[in-house]
Amino acid sequence: MLGVIAYSLTIFGQAYGQAILKGIRIRYTLYSDQNQAATMRINLRHFYCFREVARRNSINAASPHVHLSQPAITQAIAKLEVELGATLFIRRSSGMFVTEAGEIFLHRVKRALDYIEAGARDTLKIAQKEKERGFENFHRLMTAAQLNALIAVVETGNFSLAARQTGVSQPSIHRRARDLESLSGVTLFEKDRSGIRPTATARILVRAAKLAFSEIELGRAELNALNGRETGKLTIGAMSLARAYILPKTLPAYGREFPDHRICIVDGSYDQLLSGLRHGDIDILIGAARAPAPIDDVVQEALFKDPLAIMMRQGHPLAKKKSATPKELAHYPWIVARAGAPLRARFEELFKTKRAGAPAQTIECNSFAAIRGLLLESDAVTLLSPHQAHYEIEAGLLTALPHPQGNVARDIAATVRSDWAPTRAQKRFMELLKTHRPDAA
Repeated sequence: MLGVIAYSLTIFGQAYGQAILKGIRIRYTLYSDQNQAATMRINLRHFYCFREVARRNSINAASPHVHLSQPAITQAIAKLEVELGATLFIRRSSGMFVTEAGEIFLHRVKRALDYIEAGARDTLKIAQKEKERGFENFHRLMTAAQLNALIAVVETGNFSLAARQTGVSQPSIHRRARDLESLSGVTLFEKDRSGIRPTATARILVRAAKLAFSEIELGRAELNALNGRETGKLTIGAMSLARAYILPKTLPAYGREFPDHRICIVDGSYDQLLSGLRHGDIDILIGAARAPAPIDDVVQEALFKDPLAIMMRQGHPLAKKKSATPKELAHYPWIVARAGAPLRARFEELFKTKRAGAPAQTIECNSFAAIRGLLLESDAVTLLSPHQAHYEIEAGLLTALPHPQGNVARDIAATVRSDWAPTRAQKRFMELLKTHRPDAA
């Protein structure tokens, strides 16, 4: 489970919780990755049947490839259509042909099964190295229930907690997870002092399953859109600037266009949000770009250049000056970003000359709420985006001095998975991000 708090937003709808910001009603909830997987109630075999029948335009031709009888495939397709509320095939004497709805959902099913099969291949490679033996086609034998159990155990690190999270009995969770070990032929859990620890193989399968489940949910949303019901969920991993400035400017417009969409804003450290993005828990991560990109399976799409300034409280000894030198700034306590963050690098560049000297006292902090409090209650200063402190500056609480080195800025980007296939609504959100950027006017 991603250890962060999410803000579930209802745009221009019923008010929830304590905070209302320019028409965006915010409800605070604990974000659970399992919520996504739990919505999948269909046997994975139904998806294999659907893909093969679509590929071969025939139940008879698909039968030997999915190792099921023709009546079983017919029943699987019928159940899938009922579950989705859509007709996937046109039945003719010459064969089975996918409908428009079928084409839309088939695209997502292919992507989902590709993730499952890739995870299975990686698992089998590990099994061969460990000289273990599992079923070569075990991905066709495992079920959504088993994968849900694996996800819950990996996220909680405990069979009892996994059972509580899923609402399934502990013996059932244990059996399903261990059945996956038997099918794959690899060890998924190891005992340690605190209980159990998931192996690297377990994490490979969890990532594959979560990405697959995400694709199926996107497919369902696209089918609803085809029928004139724009539903779905947009999950945004938001760093401080995104939460304080970008999203309040963007989400009202998105909410007006897609009033029935659920929006979830997840905060946390960059590493937490990146992991959520790579596992399909988050659709888009918005924040300062990393150079180079942190890993090759994500891409960073530039949004704008974000200028940096020296931030302090109104009434600070330096507040009346038009500018301050690094040497003057070094006399005051500094609030700095954690090591590895782009802002930390900019801070270190500011004081890299021996003549300036380093500040005697630094407080490492990435929480804007804590930074704001420290600035207001002391003579501390920090390097920050004026956009991020926009409301505090407007309220006369904070003031900004120009950066001593002139126009210094950081790149703000929307990070997505490199193989991401966004829905129409998600594409529109990306467009709105660029439309409402600070330099778009």
